Amino acid sequence: MPHLEVELSAGSIEYEDTGGEGPVAVLLHGVAMDGSLWREVVAALAPEIRCVVPTLPLGGHRRPMRPDADLSVLGVARLVAEFLDRLDLTDVTLAMNDWGGAQALIADGRDQRIGRLVITSCEAFENYPPGLPGKNLRLAAKLPGGLNVAFKLLKLAPLRRLPMTWGWMTKRPVDRAVMDAWFQPLWTSPGVRRDLRKYVLGVPPVNELLHWADALRTFDRPALVAWASEDRVMPPEHGLRLAGLLPRGSLAEIPDSYTLIPQDQPGPLADLIRAFVLGGPETA
Repeated sequence: MPHLEVELSAGSIEYEDTGGEGPVAVLLHGVAMDGSLWREVVAALAPEIRCVVPTLPLGGHRRPMRPDADLSVLGVARLVAEFLDRLDLTDVTLAMNDWGGAQALIADGRDQRIGRLVITSCEAFENYPPGLPGKNLRLAAKLPGGLNVAFKLLKLAPLRRLPMTWGWMTKRPVDRAVMDAWFQPLWTSPGVRRDLRKYVLGVPPVNELLHWADALRTFDRPALVAWASEDRVMPPEHGLRLAGLLPRGSLAEIPDSYTLIPQDQPGPLADLIRAFVLGGPETA
């Protein structure tokens, strides 16, 4: 798919769009990666489902945002809402992995364009930044030049499999060329590192995080929670709790996967999303 661009209040956002007349799914990724996280899921869903995949300003984006951009967790959630507005996408199936900001989007009252919600292993409740990798990233973001050093170290492949870096994000190593592309902006652009630092340090107090999760009670449309049963970064009990908060939520556990389910188990995840989107009222 060609890279497209849309200008938002924070800056230019790249995205891919498979096109077509089918229902629309917008697929969102997490920190220090780009939309290619979903590449195998997209290949399995298209052309039945039109897949729109933005690269959020979370460190894998190639062009820095404006210096004054709000890139806190809530700020990025508002950018997602703005993205849906600018592309005039309606009745969207919004799916996310690793990034939990859709909870903030709903709590902020900006979910009118969302028809269905797919939450896969992601930040939730007080788990921001998530787990051991998140704590390590937060520490690096607090130190002058810390993110530069932390990601330069990840040029060494063995360091990518440490629990405090990416070892607990996927059960199997991500293809080196794919991960190199994810990290390249952070290796080369001070502006991108600045953007990521804003996000990592832009986490609100725990009471607000818990309010975001509780706001899922107001989402009255179909919702699917798909969680990695062996996740070491996003606690599996969080998936059960989120599904319980959603009035029309259901829970599916995905085995043999860590957090990045689109990377570890793209086929089963694509099957779940396809059935959820195309299966009619009985899947709600």
